[in-house]
Amino acid sequence: MFLYSLDNKRYHTLNYFFRNKFGSKVFKVALNAGLSCPNYKNGGCIYCSHGSGNNYQEMDLVEQFNLVKIPLERKWPNSKYIAYFQANTNTYAPLTVLKEKYEQVLRIPNVYGLDIATRSDALSEEILDYLSELNKRTFLIVELGLQSMHEDTLKFIRRGHDLKSFEKAVKKLKQRNIFVVVHIINGLPYETKEMMIETVKYLNTLGIDGIKIHMLYISTGTPLALIYKDHPFPLLTKEEYIDIVCEQLEYLDPKIVIMRITGDPIKEELIAPTWLVKKFCVLNDIDKEMKKRDIYQGDKVNP
Repeated sequence: MFLYSLDNKRYHTLNYFFRNKFGSKVFKVALNAGLSCPNYKNGGCIYCSHGSGNNYQEMDLVEQFNLVKIPLERKWPNSKYIAYFQANTNTYAPLTVLKEKYEQVLRIPNVYGLDIATRSDALSEEILDYLSELNKRTFLIVELGLQSMHEDTLKFIRRGHDLKSFEKAVKKLKQRNIFVVVHIINGLPYETKEMMIETVKYLNTLGIDGIKIHMLYISTGTPLALIYKDHPFPLLTKEEYIDIVCEQLEYLDPKIVIMRITGDPIKEELIAPTWLVKKFCVLNDIDKEMKKRDIYQGDKVNP
């Protein structure tokens, strides 16, 4: 059995990490704090539908939390929770606003930490210092979108920041001992398999703690949908995606937690690829392929 798994997985699972850290089942409860994004002034990333997470942004955060928690609590009573500020850029507001939102949620019973999704260009020194203070009294995760290490790709997808900005943000967070999770996307237009593997190898050098691997998908109402309509480009097949993920995992430091390993589109908004809607089939097929190849996360790290 792989050292960092309780589920016969061959990669470092989030379930293992949470159970090892907290000694019980832990769930992340997605919240919509009603915040914006600094990149919207540029039109946003080409794949973005302006926000993800739940659709309860008009509700008080505590009401949101309790509503999302109800079905989890029925199935797994007495669980612990991480409040996940998921939608948009959750450090893109005055510090007083952020403090009010974070502190409100931390007072909810059985909330053992915060997971804050943000961008490298929305982390002022003032906010970083507050996050450092938060990190000393609760378990704190900060998620940064990178998507690709390749500058041409970042420009094409209108990411709104360069690689140097991302590196600086990771360094400042790690200097404060904050748990850093990075998002990458496989299948971005015109990237090769080798380029996607290079992104994973690059992340090994930064000392990150977790990673979310997504598959590029095209949703209605996004700039990418218009690009795809006018100038169709090849999307990864399920078999190609699984092949790439398996090899990426071999090159990924085994101590890095796999927080996500596939895309999770809204079925009603999805244009392509349609195979992504069968999420558990994709997860199972990754497991099968890793077993078939007899490989584990980190096999090709410093061989």
